Amino acid sequence: LGLRPKRTLRLVLWTGEEQGGVGAEQYYQLHKENISNFDIVTESDAGTFRPSGLGFTGNAKARDIVKEIMTLMQPINATNVYDEAEGTDINYWMRDGVPGASLKGDLSKYFWFHHSQGDTMTVQDPNQMNLCAAVWTVVSYVIADMEEMLPR
Repeated sequence: LGLRPKRTLRLVLWTGEEQGGVGAEQYYQLHKENISNFDIVTESDAGTFRPSGLGFTGNAKARDIVKEIMTLMQPINATNVYDEAEGTDINYWMRDGVPGASLKGDLSKYFWFHHSQGDTMTVQDPNQMNLCAAVWTVVSYVIADMEEMLPR
């Protein structure tokens, strides 16, 4: 689409979450000196099932902004903003005041596959994966394109 947000979007994929979060901790240690440049940290670690919204950790003003952004997700019925974000990979940042968000969705089938030999791409529903990607795309772009960073 040729869209370019005002601020940089950074996607980080690391390993070691199941081994004590060593990847997230290492990334935090390497980048914490730039914490004032981090607008929001997000995590998607509960599968790629039909999304219902985001868990959010941050102050009331930031929460109001995220709630407004999530209204854009009305066509896919993923507008909820739940009380708290959670995730090993974003906890360090949130502890130090960076707003955080985690994807929430239908977990009814999560443990059918989680950490089993059946936990492969072949069990994924491409439509539900696309909905999850849509949530992150909209939220990330809108936050990165706002005039000001999310309040802390």
